[in-house]
Amino acid sequence: MNLPNKLTLFRVILIPFFVFFLLADIGIGKAGPIVALIIFIAASLTDMLDGKIARKYNLVTNFGKFMDPLADKLLVCSALICLTDLNIVPSWIVIIIIAREFIISGFRLIAAEHQIVIAASMWGKFKTTFQMAAIILLILNMAASLMIHQVDVIYILGEIALYIALVLTIISLIDYLSKNRGVLKEQD
Repeated sequence: MNLPNKLTLFRVILIPFFVFFLLADIGIGKAGPIVALIIFIAASLTDMLDGKIARKYNLVTNFGKFMDPLADKLLVCSALICLTDLNIVPSWIVIIIIAREFIISGFRLIAAEHQIVIAASMWGKFKTTFQMAAIILLILNMAASLMIHQVDVIYILGEIALYIALVLTIISLIDYLSKNRGVLKEQD
């Protein structure tokens, strides 16, 4: 297994630890959200790093093509579900984001049956970047509010990033579907 694939697996392995520290009330006091934030940032950085290494050293594999976007979806969706549970992110936003992920994943499966690879678009990459930025800012604000008090500017930036991510989620869905609408036509 090459380094990019190991980084992708590492990101998946970090997810339960992230969720645990973000949600668990185990007597660790105010450190839980800080530890969760550090884990999320580390996992987010592996997302950027594994792709760069794979492309630079020609280490792109079918495993990586499958697992890298799946790891991203698992990380982001886990974080958003946790933040919904903590009453930080509205559930309707999370439903739209997760629905988009299911639609695109299903769309990619149909395309794969016809030997068509649907690469990530710039809209999808922007979406993921803003989702991760919003999650980082919202957890950072949560950690700060536990230690000091809510930092309004961090909260506002997190909310702005979240709504930008929501808009990009919708735009990227429309972009994927419009550019690849031929995939849905019956193949003879």
